[in-house]
Amino acid sequence: MNNIHLYSVALNLVDKVGGVKARQLISYCGSAEAVFKTPRQKLLKIPLVGEKIVHLILQKDILQEAEAEINKAIRQNVKIVAFTDKNYPTRLKQYPDAPFVFYLRGDVDLNAEKTVAIVGTRAATEYGKNFTAELVRELKPYKPLVVSGLAYGIDIAAHQACVKYGLPTVGVMASGIDVIYPSSHSTTAKQMVKQAGGIMTEARFGTEPDARKFPARNRIIAGLADATIVVEAKESGGALITANIANDYNKDVFAVPGDIHRKTSIGCNNLIKQHKAHLITEAKDIAYIMNWSLDGKAKATQQSLLFNTMPENKDEQKIVQLLQNHPQKTLALDDLSWQLKMPLSKLSACLLNLEIHGYLKSLPGKKFSLTV
Repeated sequence: MNNIHLYSVALNLVDKVGGVKARQLISYCGSAEAVFKTPRQKLLKIPLVGEKIVHLILQKDILQEAEAEINKAIRQNVKIVAFTDKNYPTRLKQYPDAPFVFYLRGDVDLNAEKTVAIVGTRAATEYGKNFTAELVRELKPYKPLVVSGLAYGIDIAAHQACVKYGLPTVGVMASGIDVIYPSSHSTTAKQMVKQAGGIMTEARFGTEPDARKFPARNRIIAGLADATIVVEAKESGGALITANIANDYNKDVFAVPGDIHRKTSIGCNNLIKQHKAHLITEAKDIAYIMNWSLDGKAKATQQSLLFNTMPENKDEQKIVQLLQNHPQKTLALDDLSWQLKMPLSKLSACLLNLEIHGYLKSLPGKKFSLTV
């Protein structure tokens, strides 16, 4: 058994310890294993950690629970992916609230070159379902991974269209990996897994769906995708939560306009009216704004332009190369420091110089993105 996963899963099972606190604990202790071997008094000195959490970490049966969880995963052919794993999705990893551990069934490539989320109301109209199917058909030549939530309405329409047209798709659930919800979507979920797609969740085995878990699920959908497409949405609901999170993550959001007298169009129309989403009527609109090409020439040109204008300073070269290799060409300050093993003081000076010379730009939330 992989000890790294044992302790990561154990930490993930500790009540009140989410992704933020788990990473906080590891940053102070050095590893998930070290967290469980750190004396009580030292744990209490870590910010955001109180008496109750320390007590839960040090309880004797937590490692046994983790071992049982891993054994279930092995028996059910489920992968457990921890934040510290090399194959953790790079798009998702940059956000402070990313799940510390998630469960994955299927061989889906979560680091695919292009990813989009397609979301919408559970009470989808025939127009919305038909548009979703047509959109997926039009997206097929661009070969994106399609992310959605396996829910009624637009979500399942997107997944089923992907199965029909041969696109990989992943469903992000709010229940355990062994609890497909709604159960009527089990057949589609199996088809997704067989077709280079998958299903995933941060919830442990046996977790039943709960309304409070769905907003947290939506942040994973937004985090995995380069862009979020809202097909139909009421004035409030999960699709708008996903769109708002995507905007907070500085990602592109697209919305399909609809009948102003129809409840399921209010959310999309408001997103467009409030300049929170690009108006789209076909897949070409998305490809144009996302700068997608069918032959990859645009990306190759971008890479050659970047590497022909590398800065002379070696530390600055490392920063540019790291951003270039990242799918979104964007990383947060802390992630840059962690991945480059570069002190913040030195890194900040390099970033400022790169920004002055036009290599990158600063974004809200202490993030940095390449300009080329």
